[in-house]
Amino acid sequence: MSFIFLEKLSQDFTELLDDNEEYNVIIEVDKETNKKSFTAHSTVLRYRSSYFKNELTTNTTVNENNIKIIIKPDISSQIFDIILKYIYGGIINVENVDTEIIYELMITAKELEFEELSEKLESYLIEAKDSWLRTHFSFVYHSIFKINKFKELENFCNNIITKYPNLIFESEDFTSLQKSALISILKHDDLQIEESKIWDHVIKWGIAQNPGLPVKLEEWSEINFKTLKTTLQNCLQLIRYFHIPSEDVMNKIKPFRKILDEQLWDDLVQYLLLPDQPIKSIILPARSISISTTLSPIEKKSIPTTLPPTLPLRENNSFSTIISEEHVFEISAWIVYKSTPYSSQDFPYEFKLILRGSRDGFVPNTFWKMCRDYSGTVVIMKVKGTDEILGGYNPLDWNRRNTYYSSMKTNESFIFSLKNGNIQNSILSRVKNPDYAFSCYEISNENQNGLEFGISDLRMRTEVFDFSQDSFCQCKLASYVTPIRTTEEKFSIIDYEVFQVIRK
Repeated sequence: MSFIFLEKLSQDFTELLDDNEEYNVIIEVDKETNKKSFTAHSTVLRYRSSYFKNELTTNTTVNENNIKIIIKPDISSQIFDIILKYIYGGIINVENVDTEIIYELMITAKELEFEELSEKLESYLIEAKDSWLRTHFSFVYHSIFKINKFKELENFCNNIITKYPNLIFESEDFTSLQKSALISILKHDDLQIEESKIWDHVIKWGIAQNPGLPVKLEEWSEINFKTLKTTLQNCLQLIRYFHIPSEDVMNKIKPFRKILDEQLWDDLVQYLLLPDQPIKSIILPARSISISTTLSPIEKKSIPTTLPPTLPLRENNSFSTIISEEHVFEISAWIVYKSTPYSSQDFPYEFKLILRGSRDGFVPNTFWKMCRDYSGTVVIMKVKGTDEILGGYNPLDWNRRNTYYSSMKTNESFIFSLKNGNIQNSILSRVKNPDYAFSCYEISNENQNGLEFGISDLRMRTEVFDFSQDSFCQCKLASYVTPIRTTEEKFSIIDYEVFQVIRK
């Protein structure tokens, strides 16, 4: 039988770290202006870390006191303090530590070859901090592919990318994306975006990698096209050319046909003219885009190509954390001015979940990133500490404006309070001032301002960048008919959801 006393061992080695008399290594971290020195013991570093074992052998200097000096300017003092305590005591305490610091710690642990620590933090972020990962999605996606060693995070991000590809394709730093990351995206068969738009983004990325290319395509030389083709090597072969509409082939692909293999272009033209004739090129399968085939062409055109899978109304737990099937029948009737709620037999809509605060985060910027350009949406809010369920319907698209403040016009929107708990009856409040049905603030205010019906008739705003901690509704009735609350006091929300309503 063995008696193991790891807690005492950890405590003793942690005390050794604080011993300033027996150290023989100094590690200098952070940049010159914030430089900080830590003392350590070469024996501990050698046996606890293969990385530092190599550093002590090949990459140190010695001062006048025969103390070895290791310089790591790219590691912050806060991160290295945590790392050093892990080396000596084997303990990491992430309670009350900012998620950004935990993420940076994971990156540093991987670079310093602490695989156990890095993998543990990677799992922790996915399991416990997924809302932060989603809110900072573009940053996370770019950084993990630069290192290319976080497979679980890659899988996590790729699952989101397939449903919401525009989080990357339309991000400001899309063109700085690693090529390996772009290739990874293009390999997905269920990428929820039209193939012609994928082509547009790939071309945009390729051109951005070669800033010397002429701005006007008609000025391109053979060498210019060859340069772009070389840049997009291993990307072009992943485009599903034979599933792009003929109009887009002529308008978008033809101008760049010189970057395609001659056989592929000839086969593509033949396929459009004579689809039943055999061709030599490989035809990749069409991507599985979850857009209802029963919609009219006009309805399909208005639907964003990043829709998540349909959520069945019958499975209430997966459908919503806030509203019931009966609520959905009532809201849907209001949309078409129906006097009585729908029933399960005549319900004509699909409610597609776009955003859930408890899943995707409560930062205002998350709302704008995930809901931008969606039209025909219902917003649901659960008020903390009460039975109130508030919300509204927006037939227009959610889109920030470049001016400080602007309004959107419609006479089809409404806000509401739903029957729930001690609340005996639902309240419907239709717009009375169509010129100010919705309000938007400039993009620079995206960290505080979320959606706003009317002029503060129902508004999500926060001073602490988190709707779950500080948001408020004001019932001034500047633009809507009926009060949906009896008070104008601020309130916090437990959760909120945004659905797109699509007719079957």
